[in-house]
Amino acid sequence: MASAPSTDVRVRFCPSPTGNPHVGLVRTALFNWAFARHHQGTLVLRIEDTDAARDSEESYRQLLDSLRWLGLDWDEGPEVGGPHAPYRQSLRMNIYADVARRLKEAGHAYDCYCTTEELDARRDAARAAGRPSGYDGHCRDLTAEQTAAYLAEGRSAIVRFRMPDKAITFTDLVRGELTFTPENVPDYGIVRASGAPLYTLVNPVDDALMGITHVLRGEDLLSSTPRQIALYEALIGLGVAKQIPGFGHLPYVMGEGNKKLSKRDPESSLNLYRERGFLPEGLLNYLSLLGWSYSADRDVFSPAEMVARFDIGDVNANPARFDLKKAEAINADHIRRLTPEAFAAACTPWLGAPHAPWAPEDFDEAAWQAIAPYAQTRLTVLSDITANVDFLFLPEPVSDEASWAKAMKEGSDALLATAREKLAGADWSSPEALKEAVLAAGEAHGLKLGKAQAPVRVAVTGRTVGLPLFESLQVLGRDRALARIDAALARLAG
Repeated sequence: MASAPSTDVRVRFCPSPTGNPHVGLVRTALFNWAFARHHQGTLVLRIEDTDAARDSEESYRQLLDSLRWLGLDWDEGPEVGGPHAPYRQSLRMNIYADVARRLKEAGHAYDCYCTTEELDARRDAARAAGRPSGYDGHCRDLTAEQTAAYLAEGRSAIVRFRMPDKAITFTDLVRGELTFTPENVPDYGIVRASGAPLYTLVNPVDDALMGITHVLRGEDLLSSTPRQIALYEALIGLGVAKQIPGFGHLPYVMGEGNKKLSKRDPESSLNLYRERGFLPEGLLNYLSLLGWSYSADRDVFSPAEMVARFDIGDVNANPARFDLKKAEAINADHIRRLTPEAFAAACTPWLGAPHAPWAPEDFDEAAWQAIAPYAQTRLTVLSDITANVDFLFLPEPVSDEASWAKAMKEGSDALLATAREKLAGADWSSPEALKEAVLAAGEAHGLKLGKAQAPVRVAVTGRTVGLPLFESLQVLGRDRALARIDAALARLAG
């Protein structure tokens, strides 16, 4: 039975710097962060960079930048420091080698000289006989003569941990009590033949040395937990560990077709959401709902509100489905929660190069500040702002053929001519007055406001949908708006 962790909470997030950050990885980081903050504990960031073939410095930098953008700060780790440095596993190889040596000397681990072909043959035979196909302990108790013979053949050895011949039971913080019988948890490798330590050794050793009290990680690692608990018991005997942490295994994040969301799925990339203009708090809000809920009647909340409410025991063990539409809807709610000043500032990256199609000198700060409050109620993601306000800063509106054809039906020329006349005589200090002008034009042609304003919108903004039309007209100004209607009339006449 795993021992109970201490009350001083210390959790860790230990990603590998390989490729773009994955939203499932971010969900794991978020739950660890919220758990640590809820208990006024410590979050340790540790980098699993022992795989030189896959890890990269660029991915490492991108990972740290992404965590900072999200606001998931850490108390110990790279660029922060702490009493257990270094926090990159590639800089801790001497520690792992020493622990592996001590495990062998104490009889908890041994050299295994089995070749891949021999292992495969014995596994196939076990399966054919209906027995478990894990490692069969062939090298567990080699004599000195057998070892010498293997060495004489030029064989190299991996180091295997010797699993105890007993069932291992622990209480998962998410799934409750679980038991693994010995036949289902065979001896396993902890050091490659090259001498490189494996994940199965380095993470428990680091967790022990760094005093980690709770390990919150993905469900895919559940099968390795009994192995790590047995290793912890050995490390306690060696004086390397003081306790066995509590384990909580978070549910899978599923994509389309009931399949686990993978790095190959476009919606899995954190960079996608950052580039589209998700707010960090909006994305974190949605990711928190992948396995946890704030309450039965509330889906929108801040990171601080999540921290105050978060309990690992409330995490659902069932797989969570990623729903992009819901993620966008929650982000839109967070956009509307911003103060006007914060919204205007958040949109800044999409109002200039490389996103904006207008020349820098054509950007009008006063016009932007005037239209921003109307844009804030309409956006799903911040990057949508560029297409919503481009009519203000381009010499002519962008109008594709489909939008033009949709709005400019038979009789639109006569309607536009009437609308121009009404607008020319309207009070441009009031959006309501501009609405009355277009309404009057529509009534003159037997049309309701919805039908009447469609050609006006496309003539002025180039688009069939967008920000509120009459407020947009007011910000654009009388002269520019009427000139665009004139241009549309000329195009219809041509």
